[in-house]
Amino acid sequence: MNNSWIERKKTNHIFVGDVGVGGDHPISIQSMTNTNTADVKATVNQIEQLHAAGADIVRVSVPDSDCAKAFKKIKQSVSLPLVADIHFDYKIALLVADSADCLRINPGNIGKENKVKEIIQAANDNNIPIRIGVNAGSLEKDLQKKYGEPNSDALVESALRHVDILNRHDFSNFKLSLKASNIQMTVESYRKISKLLDQPLHLGITESGSYRAGSVKSSIGLGMLLSEGIGDTVRVSLASDPVDEIKVGWDILKSLNLRSRGIRIVACPSCSRQNFNVIEVVNELETRFEGIAEDLEVAIIGCYVNGPGESKAADVGLTGGPSNLLYVDGSPSKKISNEKLVDTIEEQVREQLQKKSAVDIIVKG
Repeated sequence: MNNSWIERKKTNHIFVGDVGVGGDHPISIQSMTNTNTADVKATVNQIEQLHAAGADIVRVSVPDSDCAKAFKKIKQSVSLPLVADIHFDYKIALLVADSADCLRINPGNIGKENKVKEIIQAANDNNIPIRIGVNAGSLEKDLQKKYGEPNSDALVESALRHVDILNRHDFSNFKLSLKASNIQMTVESYRKISKLLDQPLHLGITESGSYRAGSVKSSIGLGMLLSEGIGDTVRVSLASDPVDEIKVGWDILKSLNLRSRGIRIVACPSCSRQNFNVIEVVNELETRFEGIAEDLEVAIIGCYVNGPGESKAADVGLTGGPSNLLYVDGSPSKKISNEKLVDTIEEQVREQLQKKSAVDIIVKG
């Protein structure tokens, strides 16, 4: 469901496997494995974890020929589209082009045009897109010299150089990313390239940091761009479990009403007016709802100041008071003791999900 106030820029669309990127397609969420790609079992397991968390696309690093062989085996074992991440050695891209759903190349280290030309030919032969991935930390040497230090103009010029190569070879099946660890530089780069091209854009604040700091940086940077209608697929780059990247990515899109997945909990920060421990209840409910993909809103409010209003607006709501009051579909339902709060909310949420599922079956049937 998309009830967002945001008007997205209408870009050209491409397909990464069966996932549409750009155009009218939903903004997709992706992450990258951090296992040793040569360890097929470990990498497949991580991809399945990412899939369960809600990933649409997964990127896998392919640094050498052994990893290229492993990549082919990995691809056969998973259902998610896989992007092969290629740096330095263009020949690795040629090895995996027949199994990858997209080839990611870095203009700063892939080399001369004749190498890019071979990658283009391989992508054409296998009908897969290319992602041009520009990073502030690996710009071409002449651009480093020209600009002195990375900035948005340098990132845009790097990207346009390779777009020009693709255009000269009549290749339009591509998307772009222009990433920096600096929020301002990243935002400026995407704003500039968005005005110049209509290709789909992959958003990210690269090397954004630890789970907490990186989540904040990514939320600010990606939120600014997405709120302006810029961006077609996102990756939240965290020094954390890749599954966390998917969770934060979903939280960003859900906060902007761009996509919905899972239980959305509206909760007060709690204060001395609370009539139950809001934080404990919310944390426990989040754990219990972890595996639910269906969309539902739950309000957990500790007192009667904002409780009734928030609870009436949610599918399931809880308002704290001398007698905690449960709301269902906007109407008061019953009183609940503190000891039964979590169990009762969970039961009611699962009951609501069953009802929604039954209605969907009837409508589709």
